[in-house]
Amino acid sequence: MTTAGETVRGLVELARPVNTLAAGLLTFIGAFVAGGAFAHPTATAAAVGATWLATAGGNAINDYFDREVDRINDPERAIPRGAVSARGALAYSLVLFVGATALAVTLPVLALTIAAVNLLGLVTYTQYFKGLPGAGNALVAYLGGSTFLFGAAAVGDPLAGAVLAVLAALSTFTREVVKDVEDVAGDREEGLRTLPVAVGERRALLLGAALLAVAVAASPVPYLAGTFGWWYLVVVVPADVVMLAAASRSFGDAAAGQRLLKVGQLLAAAAFVVGRLAPT
Repeated sequence: MTTAGETVRGLVELARPVNTLAAGLLTFIGAFVAGGAFAHPTATAAAVGATWLATAGGNAINDYFDREVDRINDPERAIPRGAVSARGALAYSLVLFVGATALAVTLPVLALTIAAVNLLGLVTYTQYFKGLPGAGNALVAYLGGSTFLFGAAAVGDPLAGAVLAVLAALSTFTREVVKDVEDVAGDREEGLRTLPVAVGERRALLLGAALLAVAVAASPVPYLAGTFGWWYLVVVVPADVVMLAAASRSFGDAAAGQRLLKVGQLLAAAAFVVGRLAPT
């Protein structure tokens, strides 16, 4: 019999608190880069809170739909090991989505629209998109990039977060391809036609690396456009190096490559913060 403590631990695990907090941080960075994080603290807090709740809900519902795959790929997750029932995970995700919606409706129309599209994407990802070669990766890439756009839109300046959103989306696509390579055994067992299953692991990694190279090549744009000064380059260049190294590492060790790519993405986000603090 599952104890209350085990259930609480399982619910926390379903929310993926580290990933959830990171998503909220990216939304805050979007608002900060747009110059409104402290000028509009209520809107910023609502956007960050909505991101936290929606991300946690998306993680929980994805574990609900992935429960059979996880019995192969990750049997120690909350549902396979019995800490939380499948029905409990579904109900938990719905509560989180309701909370995210309640916060999102207080924001400007564009931010609310982004939130609505993202909620739809989070709910439908595993059931409808994950098994389509490249489609699931593209959706997650959009969701990752849109956190910056959402934060900027929440404070009334969505264009300020557009470049960061595009760069984040491209690098997130690569990270998701690497993750699919890591999970290829379970996905193939369940009949999911992820990109590595459909075209082969090496070809999928090559596509991911090519898109990451586009993101790296485009990363100097804010400097060249005069939006940020050379301090931005001081941080973004090491971030680019880390991400390229991660892409290379993924061909031999997908798990290590994915972890390193996350570090590079956070460094790239930090570059935009530095650029905002020292714009010229």
